[in-house]
Amino acid sequence: QVQLVESGGGLVQAGGSLRLFCAASGRTFSSYAMGWFRQAPGKEREFVAAISWSGRSTYYADSVKGRFTISRDNAKNMVYLQMNNLKPEDTAVYYCTVVGSSRWSQGTQVTVSS
Repeated sequence: QVQLVESGGGLVQAGGSLRLFCAASGRTFSSYAMGWFRQAPGKEREFVAAISWSGRSTYYADSVKGRFTISRDNAKNMVYLQMNNLKPEDTAVYYCTVVGSSRWSQGTQVTVSS
């Protein structure tokens, strides 16, 4: 089974950047599509971005398109979320997941101040 450990959240001013890291265990990591979701206080968890197993296809929520970039390194069992031009509405707990599974990281807080 794949286990996911996330890091890289923090506090940043609007317009700033952060990079999230998701480390996966398990030899079958490269077989899975991976995704990032987020959950703001009082709101449902929402999709942010996803990447195919090969990394050749990526998908983004409209709210982050052009600002966030998802990538992966299958040799290192890592998934990344580069977040640029952050906005206060990006404030949330961010999670990485194996797409279509119930496997989630522990979550990391991203706070964007105005």
